[in-house]
Amino acid sequence: MFPKLFDFGEISIAGFQFHAVLHTYGFLLAAGFLIALKVGAMRGKRVGVDAQLTMDLGLYILVSSLIGAKVLLLIVDWQHYQHDPWSLIRSGGVFYGGLIAAVVTSIWFFRKHKLSVWKMTDILAPSVALGHGIGRLGCFAAGCCYGKPTTAPWGITFTDPYAREVVGVPLGIALHPTQLYDSVVEFAIFGFLIFLATRKKFDGQIFWSYVAIYSTARFVIEFYRGDLDRGLAFGGAVSTSQIIAVVLVLIASVALLSLRRLPQKRVA
Repeated sequence: MFPKLFDFGEISIAGFQFHAVLHTYGFLLAAGFLIALKVGAMRGKRVGVDAQLTMDLGLYILVSSLIGAKVLLLIVDWQHYQHDPWSLIRSGGVFYGGLIAAVVTSIWFFRKHKLSVWKMTDILAPSVALGHGIGRLGCFAAGCCYGKPTTAPWGITFTDPYAREVVGVPLGIALHPTQLYDSVVEFAIFGFLIFLATRKKFDGQIFWSYVAIYSTARFVIEFYRGDLDRGLAFGGAVSTSQIIAVVLVLIASVALLSLRRLPQKRVA
């Protein structure tokens, strides 16, 4: 809809000439990350977690999630990127790849600094939902993660040739606004998790609730997606993201049941 926030035109620096563009996707992705990090630091401070530790963790998560999202995108759409590897740089990525990489990095960070894993993930889970919701607005602006054609009155028609060039979104056809579906879901989950945090019974409840709820919603939204970047399996019947969603729902369900049964210290 609006892939370029600012187009600075041709710029020459130290003999190198390039076309400088501030993409709306990149701007909203950065804004979402910074806002989410601030919210996480504020929530952590309330329960005695050093805000600087949260900020440091945010930098690790930023780098690892970007790499993870790109790696999974490369895996699920290898046929495309093996012929055009440079396009991977300007492509967004697969959220689940970023989430998995971020979780692994976070667990390493928590253990290094002797922080409670489940307590910290509970603090950060709402921030992940909030940041992802803002980031999906960037997807909508860029045209990536687009939906299938639809006759629904809320169908969105993309018209910018630049969006077509960069992310391959079809032009002149009404599509399901799956980016907005995802964004609305994430904002709703953020509100629910903040509410749940005031009533939580055990550490880990907020994080695994997020994983279970988002994965369920993502499984449904995937049926309306029209892009191929997320990968398809079983003859195109389901996407890679749907397979991951099912696995994560099962893991989250087992984790919630197991953690609920453990003796609990005072939760925060």
